[in-house]
Amino acid sequence: MDVGFVGLGQMGAPMATHLAGPSLTVYDTRPEAMEPLVARGARAARDPAEVAARADLVCLMVRDDDQVNEVAAALLPAARPGTVLAVHSTIRAGTAERLAERARPHGVEVVDAPVSGGFMGAAAGTLAVMVGGSPQAFDRCREPFGAWAGLVLRVGPVGAGTRAKLARNLLHFVAFTAAAEAQRLAEAAGVPLRDLARVVRHTDAITGGPGSIMLRDTTAPLDPADGLHDILCHVRALGEKDLAFALELAEELDVDTPLARLALDRFAAGLGLPKEDPRG
Repeated sequence: MDVGFVGLGQMGAPMATHLAGPSLTVYDTRPEAMEPLVARGARAARDPAEVAARADLVCLMVRDDDQVNEVAAALLPAARPGTVLAVHSTIRAGTAERLAERARPHGVEVVDAPVSGGFMGAAAGTLAVMVGGSPQAFDRCREPFGAWAGLVLRVGPVGAGTRAKLARNLLHFVAFTAAAEAQRLAEAAGVPLRDLARVVRHTDAITGGPGSIMLRDTTAPLDPADGLHDILCHVRALGEKDLAFALELAEELDVDTPLARLALDRFAAGLGLPKEDPRG
């Protein structure tokens, strides 16, 4: 398959590097960004239209919705029928679906395929990619995506990839805010922050961090007969105890911890358990 790649920034350049060779055509507004890939055998295009004319799969890794739409407007008229346009940028939830409508008269199929794993994962070829698109388009993308991804999942029709990425990033960045709250508490308690950070990174690598409780296929209340019920009741008991103790310490040290208060209030429901523990 001939692949085109538009957007060779911090993420796009290492992703494209895993595909480098004579079957890859690249474009970036900065000529110097294309040079390392050309040195590895890729062809440099003059514009996005030239990429589309040469490629069966065109990958976009640009900054935002406006750039996605701008590049798509340039390449769609030049694309061959049957081309797949993959958008790897994190965009608004409805943008991919609207782009798919624009692409249909050109015979181009759109998949939204945002990635997770940062530039480290892009360099190592271990990204996760969440694909929204038809099963047929996904089958065509699976192998080239696998060159730079360790996990390639189709999560639904066009638009589903973006929705999955937004949910994943909600967890990611709310966790950053929670980390800042934990650091304020630790700092007030005289705990060295770098030591705390080492503990967090070490143990999250073992347990899986927040993802370790993402075990169910629904957020509905948990049936007491479910095999996970006793496990999550145990998690609840530990979590509520430790959150209560952390809030006590925060009160003693006069540290505001609003996320901890919210977490304690909603902890049980998040596990699918009733607010009041029926076991007393």
